[in-house]
Formats: sequence, structure tokens, C-alpha cells
Amino acid sequence: MHQRTRIKICGLTREADVDAAVEAGADAIGLVFYARSPRHVTLERAVALAQRLPSFVTPVGLFVNADPAEVRAACEAVPHLLLQFHGDEEVEHCKAAGRPYLRAARMAPGFDLLHFAGQYATAQALLLDAHVEGYGGGGKAFDWSLIPPNVPRPVVLSGGLTPANVTDGVLQVRPWAVDVSSGVESAKGIKDPLAIRRFCEAVREADARIASAGS
Repeated sequence: MHQRTRIKICGLTREADVDAAVEAGADAIGLVFYARSPRHVTLERAVALAQRLPSFVTPVGLFVNADPAEVRAACEAVPHLLLQFHGDEEVEHCKAAGRPYLRAARMAPGFDLLHFAGQYATAQALLLDAHVEGYGGGGKAFDWSLIPPNVPRPVVLSGGLTPANVTDGVLQVRPWAVDVSSGVESAKGIKDPLAIRRFCEAVREADARIASAGS
């Protein structure tokens, strides 16, 4: 039986955007601790934004090759922070803070996702993003047919998702969750509340179509 697709809105920098994500029904929000990102927030800002969340919306901290002390400080400051590693972190680095974590995989032709999943068997899920220069997908989609069947970890579909294509993404990939950042923005780091709502509605439409098909 198909489970409801979870929704993560990433790269939030403003209180209004956090409120818009919660109101639209997002399950998680992403807070970027990578200093080179235009969506970067300081730990102080992250704490303030996370404090606006109701109990059942999860704050996710995105890190890229961060010092373990920085990760620990974020965990101490933001209760229930789910970690997301987007750099070259080995599994021991991901496990060091003792928190559940997502591991980003940069999808490209020839990338062995099944081997990668075996390496990160302790990850709560694998976040599949486009392979571009630098870290993160840069708002680019990847070829979803690169995803092999029977990935042994839950999959979070990311990379270039928008309100216009996320329904197709859910129908084709059947991910555990979807993740969007630039696809619901009016400018880098500035979210569009209408786009957030449309994105969430498009995910629900896909779930309804899957349920009505009996699969």
C-alpha cells in the first residue's frame, strides 16, 4: 500500500517562509548551515526559525563537509534536528553526532546507487540530487530512470522539482519523500508562499492518483 509522500521545503531563511511551509502542510523544513550557500543561516537564525515549528514538523540541518563540532553545536541548539549530509562525508562522520541522518547522493550516469546505499546503511534515507559542480543540485533535475529498482533505503527525491513536475516525479519514482528549494522561490533564499502551496497540492494529487489506482 502506498504511503503518503512526505514533503520537505529546504533553504528557508525567513519566519514568513517557515510559516508558509507549515501552513501548506510540509512535514519538514531545511536549514542550510553551508556558508557558501545563498540560503545559509547562522546557528542563531536556525534556532529562531526552528522554534516556530509545531511538534510534528521536523527541522533538518544541511551540512557540507562541516567540522564535527559544528554539527554537534547545531544538534545541541536545535532539539530534534535531523541531519542531512551533502558533501563527501564518510559514514562515521555522519554517525558521529548520534542523530538520525539523510545522506545525499549525487546522481549521474554510472553512479552505483546500490553500492552507495550499502555504504550508508545507517542513513534514515538517501536524498537523490543532480550531480553538478559544487554541492547541491543547483535547481537541476536528473534523469529519474537512473534510479535502480529496490533501493534498500527510503528515497527522498530532490533536484529541480517544481509544482509543475513533482506530480510526475512521485508517480514515476514513488519516493518516501520529496525535497524542494529553488522550485518554490521568487529569489534565492526567498520562498513564494503560493508556489509552496501549489507544490504541496501537486504531491497530494500524485498520492491520490496512486491510491485511486489501487497501488
